[in-house]
Amino acid sequence: MREVLVREADRHHIPTVDIMGPFLDALTLITSGPPKLEPGLVRKLDEEYFRRVEAIEFAVKYDDGKDPRGLLRADLVILGVSRTSKTPLSMYLAHKRIKAANVPLVPEVAPPQEIFNLPSHKAIGLTIKPQQLNFIRTERLKTLGLTSHADYASPERILKELEYAESIMKRVGCPIIDVTNKAVEETASKVLEIYYRGERHR
Repeated sequence: MREVLVREADRHHIPTVDIMGPFLDALTLITSGPPKLEPGLVRKLDEEYFRRVEAIEFAVKYDDGKDPRGLLRADLVILGVSRTSKTPLSMYLAHKRIKAANVPLVPEVAPPQEIFNLPSHKAIGLTIKPQQLNFIRTERLKTLGLTSHADYASPERILKELEYAESIMKRVGCPIIDVTNKAVEETASKVLEIYYRGERHR
């Protein structure tokens, strides 16, 4: 391509400046081989790229327990009450090419039977300190223009949900991670450690 550009520029008497040439020459001196000179290599669509896209699509499709049929096809299933960062965690894992589904645990709604058929290392429970969850839910209600006195953010309701969720996670037999004051990246690191350790011991 460079040769064609130079030739055409000369033909039309257009001055050219080689910006990348000296840079590539310098890199050649410190690397083991010459540049490939193939455009688009940085953005090459390889198998890893398509696996990442597939994982992101999976996380969107099976977010928030939308379709229990996907749970047994997931690499990981995230369990927890509302506002424990299940969705952000699922999306973060998807960028690591992990197909993650997540299921909200609500006392009034029976969890899908599929979660009880998962290998223990393929399910992760998320829990959080009641005070932190109260703060998060109160702020969420404010952004929605609702009163902070709604049952959703009441201490009694929160304790009931957390106790119920813990009982379900114990039935599943999955590891439980406390996400209180943890960034998604920190939680994801723990989740991946558990997942890969389980994969090695299968």
